[in-house]
Amino acid sequence: MKQRKRWNILWYFLALVWGLMTILPLMITVFSSLKNNNEINMGVFSMPEHWRIENYAKANETANAFGSIGNSILLALLTTVLVTVVGMLAAYILARKKLFFIKPVYLLFMVGVMVPVHCTIVPISGMASALHAKDSFWFLVLIYSAFNLAQAVYLYTGFIQSIDRELDEAAIIDGCTDVTLLSKILSPICKPIIATEAIFVFIYGYSELIFSLTLLSKPEKFTVSRAMLNFTGEHSTDMGPQFAFIVMAMIPTLFIYLIFHERVESGILSGAVKG
Repeated sequence: MKQRKRWNILWYFLALVWGLMTILPLMITVFSSLKNNNEINMGVFSMPEHWRIENYAKANETANAFGSIGNSILLALLTTVLVTVVGMLAAYILARKKLFFIKPVYLLFMVGVMVPVHCTIVPISGMASALHAKDSFWFLVLIYSAFNLAQAVYLYTGFIQSIDRELDEAAIIDGCTDVTLLSKILSPICKPIIATEAIFVFIYGYSELIFSLTLLSKPEKFTVSRAMLNFTGEHSTDMGPQFAFIVMAMIPTLFIYLIFHERVESGILSGAVKG
């Protein structure tokens, strides 16, 4: 009993340390968003001498905060829907059909997981110029989806393969088509893994910088990561509004995670059990 109590104390201590490591950066960011540069340089842990709420208005003026956050949410949502739909369709074929091209296609998706993003910037930029697709959201959505689809197919395929095929056979006997089987039977069972991957894809689409920096030039189409660069001047940086922008940019991702965190946790646990 004493040994178990010692282990419990150790785990509580580690949980406390982890909680502080998670909460402190958030508190520093919120407090810094209400300070000016001098107050921030004097100490990030100190409370603001004057609560500068106007930093949030300055953030919107400097970087079009509301517009850029809306652009990022739109891109993230479209990417998430496209990856989910296409990924589930591909995973169903790869997991349930016995066709001669299944293994080569699956291996092709696996190779896609290992492709470094940075080595594709030049050819993708050339494609965008040839297609007149710069400053185009649909082209960015296709790029984001392409880089997230391989991982989604890998996870969805593994999850569907873990589902008993007798369920498919019973549904087919009852007259289910492939579309009905996937949409009405398999997809509800796959909700945990779909939610888990959807969170990852949404965060990627919301915070991606490299391609938005390369393909977007119009300020009204800037995403959160691209708009963040507006705060860096030639000689100085106004850090208060920059921190305010970060706080506003965090809200959508926190909101999404709070809604779906239970599904994410169940997806991780079910993946570990079904592994």
